[in-house]
Amino acid sequence: MMSHIPFGYAIKNGKAVVNEKEAVKIKELFGAYLSGLSLTEAAKNAGIKRCHTSIARMLTDKRYVEDKFYPPIISRDTFEEVQLERRRRAEALGRIYEHKGNEKKCLNFRFHASMPDNLYDDPFQQAEYAYSLIKSEVISDGNQECYGNPCS
Repeated sequence: MMSHIPFGYAIKNGKAVVNEKEAVKIKELFGAYLSGLSLTEAAKNAGIKRCHTSIARMLTDKRYVEDKFYPPIISRDTFEEVQLERRRRAEALGRIYEHKGNEKKCLNFRFHASMPDNLYDDPFQQAEYAYSLIKSEVISDGNQECYGNPCS
């Protein structure tokens, strides 16, 4: 049982079929995005009224290309071009971060607290006061590197 039918499809007699009217809009969306329009503008041009996130999901939905249940609407070449364009735009905007594995620096901290001068009857007030006495400092130990695990 399916919980969601993607835009561009309908279910008839238990099988997914292409909704031709919506499929034209899907093709226009992919084409408009490849022509350089933003997600919102590409959707507007294609006549699709969806939020920005839904449009982004549509452009990455493999069901438009290949699926055991859904017939294709978009060619594999067009789909792959859109994926490359999305990646290119994300990189240009600095939205892609790839962890290299060893660039994470570990910081060591030293904590100390002075002896409390005041005692309070309210335990919450006493705890707040005790925590206010804690001081911390970063200990510089060179360029110790770690790989996602705590440094020792």
